[in-house]
Amino acid sequence: MWEVRAEIEESGRLSRSKENAMGTNGTGQNGSAHNGNGTTGASERQLTLDFGAAQSDWRESAAASKTTGRVHTTLSGDPVATMYDPSDVAGFDYMEKLGFPGQYPYTRGIHANMYRGKVWTMRQFAGFGTPEDTNERFKYLLANGQTGLSTAFDLPTLMGRDADDALSEGEVGVCGVAVSSLADMEILFDGIPLEKVSTSMTINSPAIMLFAYYLAVAEKQGVGFDQLRGTLQNDILKEYIAQKEYLFPPRPSVRIIADMIEWCTDHTPKFNPVSVSGYHIREAGSTAAQELAFTLADGFAYVESCIDRGMDVDAFAPRLSHFFNAHIDFFEEIAKYRAARRIYARRMRDKYGAKNPKSWTLRFHTQTAGCSLTAQQPENNIVRTALEALSAVLGGTQSLHTNSMDETLALPSEKAVKIALRTQQVIAYETGVTNSIDPLGGSYYVEALTDRIEKEAEEYFDKIDALGGVIEAIEAGFFQREIADASYRYQKELDRREKTIVGVNEFVETGEKIDIPILRIGKEVEQKQVDRLRNLKATRDDTAVTASLAALRTAATEERNLMPPVLDCARAYVTVGEMCRLLEEVYGVYEEDPVF
Repeated sequence: MWEVRAEIEESGRLSRSKENAMGTNGTGQNGSAHNGNGTTGASERQLTLDFGAAQSDWRESAAASKTTGRVHTTLSGDPVATMYDPSDVAGFDYMEKLGFPGQYPYTRGIHANMYRGKVWTMRQFAGFGTPEDTNERFKYLLANGQTGLSTAFDLPTLMGRDADDALSEGEVGVCGVAVSSLADMEILFDGIPLEKVSTSMTINSPAIMLFAYYLAVAEKQGVGFDQLRGTLQNDILKEYIAQKEYLFPPRPSVRIIADMIEWCTDHTPKFNPVSVSGYHIREAGSTAAQELAFTLADGFAYVESCIDRGMDVDAFAPRLSHFFNAHIDFFEEIAKYRAARRIYARRMRDKYGAKNPKSWTLRFHTQTAGCSLTAQQPENNIVRTALEALSAVLGGTQSLHTNSMDETLALPSEKAVKIALRTQQVIAYETGVTNSIDPLGGSYYVEALTDRIEKEAEEYFDKIDALGGVIEAIEAGFFQREIADASYRYQKELDRREKTIVGVNEFVETGEKIDIPILRIGKEVEQKQVDRLRNLKATRDDTAVTASLAALRTAATEERNLMPPVLDCARAYVTVGEMCRLLEEVYGVYEEDPVF
């Protein structure tokens, strides 16, 4: 028997450590013995020549069987085997690769009891029109069972432009809520007690200004900063890589983020000052491994920036969060999340010297893939979103946004938003997927995918390091070229019909009529916001405005922490545009070199 085992181990099929790791004759966490019938119950029979012979017979049978002729690859273009078995995870060490939930390396989840202790936060992205419009939508979502707020800002706000800026014309309130000053933020959260809700804000270049407005609203409500819960996206590096909503050059932009992390560590201990985002990287056309590698690399760059200014990694790392895309390739996405946790834990502990286990845990929000939605047959998007959301849950997400079926056409209607929210609730309370943690753990396919994505990500880290780091790689156009190449490959696969999008390149309905309600933003929104802003500028204390802006300029010039002067500007009703234009004078405006 042992000679046979040695022969098979020599051929790379399965090692004794793999047998132990996958649970042979072991006991489960609750003391129940594995009976060998599950994927983690590798039996002695698998370690004999019987296994090799059966495997060979199956391969011959499968090769002789008819096929559909389709190309079987992941969405990222990696080949997928017909079937996975113990030989695909040879040498698997359970404690090294998986461990237990809530324990290093956190592959199976960051909490010991995961969704048995608390279901993920259901956080629907909302924002459109005036602050009054979005305030009403917030209250609607909370009344229908949403457990956290997620704020979408319009394009002028994202670009640091006020509603009355000439460049804002035609865009005010169209793709999110218009916020130019503290006055708008006061209306946005009117009647919503900030100590009782968790608020996420998708804002990057002007994140420090919008966060200051939120803090000022909390002060007016009598809520202490230490009571505030929520997350700022505040990930500027991915803007240079993918979304392109940047203002200042990378280096001063990263310094501002470090300012915010440092200030929040001391003043808002429950608020996440940054959500390192892979979502937009994936939406730009990256592969799963690229999304994972580029996102974590960005986050590690922020960690290094904070360490370089003398901060203790364990003081700030537990409040760092991440944001991933849930795309349509079900198993690849689950593997991506598992690999992400394992990589993050190892790097935070071993490279950055974090000693607090909370610093090792990758906490992340997930949003279903906007780029997977189609304008054709939009009701199909409900199904896509449900499957993507399920992959995020099986992958162990901490919070989740489900896209609405109509988002390729317009901002979502109330009906579409409710269906998206109910999708999460059905997954949470009807399907049974919350009963057991990481139920796909031990699957030969999922474990092999997890290992492969981890390996590809590590290779990308080496390439980024060879270029000198994230900022140097941005300036060299590295990320942009990698994403462009991946996106081009996928589009060619669609054109050749090697990949199918139902209703787009297969199962097309000619003469299709779209019969869903569409939310449209009227021009009166822009006029209302412009009028409000002009009234504000005419009635605020100009002396306080001038003094607070002067203090901000001094702090930026002298490279002091910008949070205190920006907060003072917010209290004085200085606008987003006024602060951004001033900082552009100090830091300059970034212009990207074209990448071909």
